Amino acid sequence: MLNELKREAYEANVALPKHGLINLTFGNASAIDRAKGIFAIKPSGVAYADLQPADMVLIDLEGKKVEGKLNPSSDTPTHRRLFLAFADIGGVVHTHSSHATSFAQAGREIPIFGTTHADYFNGNIPVTRKMTVKEISGGAYEWETGNVIVERFKQLDPADFPAVLVNRHAPFTWGKSVAKAVEVAVAVECIAHMALMSLSLEPKLKTIEPELLAKHFKRKHGPGAYYGQPSNC
Repeated sequence: MLNELKREAYEANVALPKHGLINLTFGNASAIDRAKGIFAIKPSGVAYADLQPADMVLIDLEGKKVEGKLNPSSDTPTHRRLFLAFADIGGVVHTHSSHATSFAQAGREIPIFGTTHADYFNGNIPVTRKMTVKEISGGAYEWETGNVIVERFKQLDPADFPAVLVNRHAPFTWGKSVAKAVEVAVAVECIAHMALMSLSLEPKLKTIEPELLAKHFKRKHGPGAYYGQPSNC
């Protein structure tokens, strides 16, 4: 069932360690079939080197396992919450990549210092508030993780900010496809690394000028975008 969806999720998951975004089994990726309301996600605790497309677990948007012999990722409720809240996304990625996670653990946004960052984000990469004791201990921790992300995006467009840092935890990214969500995860780690190096060189560095941010973001996003090739090429 949904073998192509499983293949997409599998390829995204195995791409994460190849890009240096994963240590041990810290992370996961999921891909959704919107027409069927089913997403495929990595099984819990399985080493990336051992994964096969058939291992991907299928879950519906009510949280019910549709297919799979293995238990789904423990982060499945967070992915489900994001799929429900952000109707235009086709994939979600969660990593514990070192530099981005450093910002998350510090509870700090990743400030936008340059054009590399502006190519992907229309401002700082946001961070959530800290989760409450009740949210952590109330029995639905992963779902509540999704809730604090959604709360953070009440005034933000997830298309303009395709990632978030969960306070004390790590980044989540998303995109029109799970492959795009992987690309954003790579970009987030790169941006975080460069931000830390920039701050080490100039601790009082100011964020990018608004005109330069707008130029770089809008040339890749929105109706006036002109970067790359036409979609019919």
